[in-house]
Amino acid sequence: MGDAVATADVAEYALWLGDDALILAQQLGGWIARAPELEEDVALANIALDLLGHARSLLRYAGTSDGRTEDDLAYWRDEPQFRSAWLFEQPNGDFAQTIARQLAASVYQFELYSALQQSADETLAAIAAKAVKEVEYHRDHAVQWTLRLAGGTDESRARMTRAVGDVWPYVDELFRDEPLIDRLAGIAVRPSALRPGFDAVIDAVFAEAGLVVPDGFRSSGGGRRGQHFSSMGYLLAEMQVLARQHRGATW
Repeated sequence: MGDAVATADVAEYALWLGDDALILAQQLGGWIARAPELEEDVALANIALDLLGHARSLLRYAGTSDGRTEDDLAYWRDEPQFRSAWLFEQPNGDFAQTIARQLAASVYQFELYSALQQSADETLAAIAAKAVKEVEYHRDHAVQWTLRLAGGTDESRARMTRAVGDVWPYVDELFRDEPLIDRLAGIAVRPSALRPGFDAVIDAVFAEAGLVVPDGFRSSGGGRRGQHFSSMGYLLAEMQVLARQHRGATW
């Protein structure tokens, strides 16, 4: 990353993306030693570690704006200071719900990082160029499990259908153009521009799986403005407890 220092607006944007990755990594970590099969236990752990790496790079860059470290930003912020979108806060639920959330998240992140490689901000472009290669695997993993569950037993198909219904109300927030984006023309990726690519992939996967994008309720969202579900407090408490109880501790 070199000695680049993020402006306040670029730091805020890096926080958005870093918090998305950090919260999803924490959620997937909840599957370690609980996944339905040993190979999947390892796969979800590896995806979580990839996301944690993305979060570290983005939070480290965000912190150059005001002298905070990646650990300061991960462990010493309270709930309203996080900027993750609501999709990433959705509970693990059963395995199908985790896969539905992972499908939406990874398809979105692949489209995002593919575009962000062209950012005028060299640091963001470099982070995206590394991340997109890993997110491509995350996307393929989620697609394969979506097809497998939807095409499996009556029970697995029912759970996959229900999971899509539970997760999809939180997808729209990912593609809303907040005012910050207007101030970062040429640097940030305009979220609404990612929607066609996202929909094309999802439509193809759902067509093969025999699933449909559910109609109905769409969440207003609020994560980019620091508004979160009550469950976010429990998630952060678990993630931050060690750092807060043993300040300055190192391995």
